[in-house]
Amino acid sequence: MSTTENINAQIEILAAPRIPGLVFRGFRGPADYPEILKVIDASKVADQIDRSDTLEDIARNYAHLTNCDPYQDMVFAEIKGEVVGYCRVTWKQEPASGNRNYFSIGFLKPDWRRKGIGRAMLNFAQHRLRQIAETHPRDGQRFFEAWVRETEQGTAAMLLRDGYQPVRHAYEMVRPDLENIEPAVLPPGLIVRPAEGPLDFRQVWDASQEAFQDHWGYVPDSDEEYQSWLEDRLFQPDLWRVAWDGDQVAGMVLSYIDEEQNREFNRRWGWTENICVRRPYRRQGLAKALILMSLEAIRERGMTQAALGVDTENTSGALRLYESVGFRPISRSSTYRKPME
Repeated sequence: MSTTENINAQIEILAAPRIPGLVFRGFRGPADYPEILKVIDASKVADQIDRSDTLEDIARNYAHLTNCDPYQDMVFAEIKGEVVGYCRVTWKQEPASGNRNYFSIGFLKPDWRRKGIGRAMLNFAQHRLRQIAETHPRDGQRFFEAWVRETEQGTAAMLLRDGYQPVRHAYEMVRPDLENIEPAVLPPGLIVRPAEGPLDFRQVWDASQEAFQDHWGYVPDSDEEYQSWLEDRLFQPDLWRVAWDGDQVAGMVLSYIDEEQNREFNRRWGWTENICVRRPYRRQGLAKALILMSLEAIRERGMTQAALGVDTENTSGALRLYESVGFRPISRSSTYRKPME
């Protein structure tokens, strides 16, 4: 992280609304984690988003940020000393296309929406992202980017007014029960065994990176993100189903159970996520077999439903596969982009 000097200084934002007591300021370090959590929790209720964050989750995330210095790349909106919203920016470059995508993420408490605060934070984000872009070579297209769930209607409307357009969509899907799971049939020569210890964990991670390079918008994850993954409370290798060809990973489903979320929303979901197969092992039924094994695994843990996320335009046919094993869409999210002129 960079210097934390002047962390109490106010930030001047173009066209900020005139609201009594409203100020914008920078990040103050771990002292802001509880404020971040409060804003997320208030927003998720208003936006009908099922997520469960903890202070530990936030601390881990901020300890392993990539292409983001929160002391430079965040703004907090305060009214009379109460944090009512915040925004953070980062960026990534796609190896395949060379495009650089300059990403902003923000949350605002519902009582303070439609008053110009969200617009002001977006102005901050775009100004900061332009500054960052000026340090990069012009070796590809540049886009502002944001990710929005369909229930975040105010955010979507603000982005559309600013010239963003939805360019890609994803579903959250749920299998409504875990009954009548068909038997899994592995391709010949492959076995499923646990990933045991650091060497296996790194091999699984690297195989996942390789498999996902064919997906839209792929950007390789950093070593910081690898460390964050190892420390995540959802890192549950005992639930994984990893297929091996000798000492090589062929494919995987890295399932997990989010106990915090299940308690908060009074349900018993297991997530069958990070579904991927390396190129030499595709079109043999491996992904389906691993999904079916994962459904069995979470059922054995007492879960009654399974969930996952999918790019609706995935060229591998993932959406059709998930539908074939009983998953159905329950919500949609979209990636919005605007060319950076």
